[in-house]
Amino acid sequence: MEGLQREELDRLMFFEQAREQEEAKWKANKQDSVALTRWGGALLELAHFRQGQDAYDMIQQASDKFKMALDIEPRKHDALWCLGNAYTSQGFLTTETMRALDFFEQATDCFRKALHEEPTNDVYKKALDMTAQAPQLHAELQKQIAGSQMGEMPLGGGGGGSKKKKNSSDIWYDVAGWVLLGGIMFGWVSLAKNTPAPSPALK
Repeated sequence: MEGLQREELDRLMFFEQAREQEEAKWKANKQDSVALTRWGGALLELAHFRQGQDAYDMIQQASDKFKMALDIEPRKHDALWCLGNAYTSQGFLTTETMRALDFFEQATDCFRKALHEEPTNDVYKKALDMTAQAPQLHAELQKQIAGSQMGEMPLGGGGGGSKKKKNSSDIWYDVAGWVLLGGIMFGWVSLAKNTPAPSPALK
């Protein structure tokens, strides 16, 4: 457990440093779509460490950065893919079904566009496949949350009501992990490979 906590702390520090670094790069060059995409990616990862509305707001900030990057470079596939992840995460954090479905639809559109730009990218293919399952998972998640709040169905498996129920932060970790596990890190590695002078934080 201690090792896991240390790993999470290291991850938090890495992405906090990255966020500051990429923001500074963008301020030096407002047309730097790579810096915007990395900045948004760092915010998306940092949202894992927030709860409730704070997490949602940080995902929205990430979305704004991806959209800014796409305004500069509309066919930037990694920004499209990251935006799709942001939309998917927002969908899962939204309790209203129709609004969640709208987020999932926007995510699907982003993943399709990203895959169109890079047809051999297996990560983009997987994201598109997984998002097709999102509405069903969202419905199941809402049932579990409702049951947990009523004390009828503790999340995380197991029987009796004496078991500790998951709070909103735990649920966010589960869902965000389903959406993003390994994803943003892949994007950062990809960005590093495609950038002539990667920043020290990414080495």
